[in-house]
Amino acid sequence: MERLLQTGLAALGLPDEGIPALLRFSDALVERNKVMNLTAITEPSEIATLHFLDCAALLTLADLKGKSVVDVGTGAGFPGMPLKILEPSIHMTLLDSLNKRIDFLKEVCADLGLTDVECVHSRAEEFAAQHREQFDFATSRAVANLQVLSELCLPLVKVGGCFLAMKAVDSDDELEQAKKAIAVLGGKLEKVFDYPIPNTDIRHRLVMIRKVKPTPAKYPRIFAKIKKTPL
Repeated sequence: MERLLQTGLAALGLPDEGIPALLRFSDALVERNKVMNLTAITEPSEIATLHFLDCAALLTLADLKGKSVVDVGTGAGFPGMPLKILEPSIHMTLLDSLNKRIDFLKEVCADLGLTDVECVHSRAEEFAAQHREQFDFATSRAVANLQVLSELCLPLVKVGGCFLAMKAVDSDDELEQAKKAIAVLGGKLEKVFDYPIPNTDIRHRLVMIRKVKPTPAKYPRIFAKIKKTPL
């Protein structure tokens, strides 16, 4: 696993000082996964590539240095934890609606000695009510549709900032369907990056949505409405 990370980070042009922390994070993830559902990916080589290197690619596509980032629906900490480990200057907020996941992430952050990272147990639409347009970037690797994710994430982003959505390369239809929601919420599709994950034959997609105007105050709605009637 260490070798995969070394070669993968080198391929991305990223420093490898974070590898010991990533290895410890991997060990903690696998161990806790025995008693709670954190990830379906448990093989060390796949954790290295499909979790860590996949997330690390964002650092080559967007300038996150010194920026405030909220990772919405972070789950087991993706992409937020690898981003924070590999770029310690990020002011990171890990947001998830399941308290057990947040407790796990708090333990891991303490164990790794990570600072300037906040682990928050809250639903995204409720968190947005108190932290509206406060972040330079919102990220999400959640499986929700982009129409739904846009309403959960864009209200958190400052005008001029970006929502970075990690998607599959076959998400063209989903992206087309989300264009209205993105516009209504104050966003504009800026760029779509299809990138290779180092040491694999897999390509993933990053959808970059720029916040060009404030999100109307009525958004986000309660989640039941977001899901039932997407914008």
